[in-house]
Amino acid sequence: MGLALLIRMGVGIVLILALAPVIMMYLTWLERKVIARIQDRFGPTRVGRYGLLQPLADGVKMLTKEDIVPAGADHWLHTLAPIVIVVPVLMLFAVLPLGPRWIVTNLNTGLLFFLAVTSTQTIAIFMAGWGSRSKFSLLGALRTVAQLAAYEVPMVLSLATVVMISGSLSTTAIVEAQQARWFVATPWGFTAFVIFLLCALAEVNRTPFDLPEAESELVGGFHTEYSGMKFALFYMAEFLGAFAISALGAALFLGGWRGPWLPGWLWVLVKTYGLVLVMIWIRGTWPRFRIDQLLAFAWKCLLPVSLTNVLATGLWAVCPWPWGTLAAVVLIAAAFLTTSQLWIPKSCKAPERVVS
Repeated sequence: MGLALLIRMGVGIVLILALAPVIMMYLTWLERKVIARIQDRFGPTRVGRYGLLQPLADGVKMLTKEDIVPAGADHWLHTLAPIVIVVPVLMLFAVLPLGPRWIVTNLNTGLLFFLAVTSTQTIAIFMAGWGSRSKFSLLGALRTVAQLAAYEVPMVLSLATVVMISGSLSTTAIVEAQQARWFVATPWGFTAFVIFLLCALAEVNRTPFDLPEAESELVGGFHTEYSGMKFALFYMAEFLGAFAISALGAALFLGGWRGPWLPGWLWVLVKTYGLVLVMIWIRGTWPRFRIDQLLAFAWKCLLPVSLTNVLATGLWAVCPWPWGTLAAVVLIAAAFLTTSQLWIPKSCKAPERVVS
């Protein structure tokens, strides 16, 4: 039994290391194509049919580019940061289930493992900003610390509701708990899913929460001083992080491998790529927040609503139908209405009419 487990884990690790670069490359192709269609363009078309070989050409370009390190940079921190940010992202795939038995390691604390590993990207990004000895990089790193600290709290609270109902921290057990219906089909589950999706965008530095690498004011943020393959590793971590957190959302709220007709692993991919497309769509349509708006949105809106949702989940679980559902809907609606006017700065509100 122990040998079979080791062999299965070894095969899973090899598959992750082999498929992760492929997933990353063609996520970049997919994003460029979708955003191009949103903006009435064609996207990559020159290298291969429909531009399908463009990711390979970009990979060759990154490998052959010169690795430039600023003269005043801390060489060790500058070199280690891209490695430190990629390795934890690859570890995330170990606890993501593709089926009842299609998982590298079914930890009893798989969800806790996922959240703990994702928080380590803050260290790597701060290493990159500090080690570059650049004011733009350092500002981007400091923004990352503030952003991730703010959005991890409501994300954990939104996932706490899933743990309350399923009674487990195992990602496989959470999917199995959705046999009757997906969690997103409940009032507390839908609210938790929306909060999770917004926090996920902030966790992986996606628009409109991409302030750590805002080109308009920080040139490139924490990776301004990186080139060649080191820059590609940051890019790889961001795209694989978006894919992994989308797969987690599919498992926790959308039933994971559950669905009619298609094989379970295919349902996981369909749901995961559906959430990835939502992230791409948001990037192509929403403008970037200001830093004060970003932090106010987390602390003044998402945090109170996520706390209220925890209470609503408890009422939904213990009260009989339809009173539990009604109480949950009322509580969540009241929280949204109360907080909607708190986080928007006065400068962003419409000017009041002056009656002479």
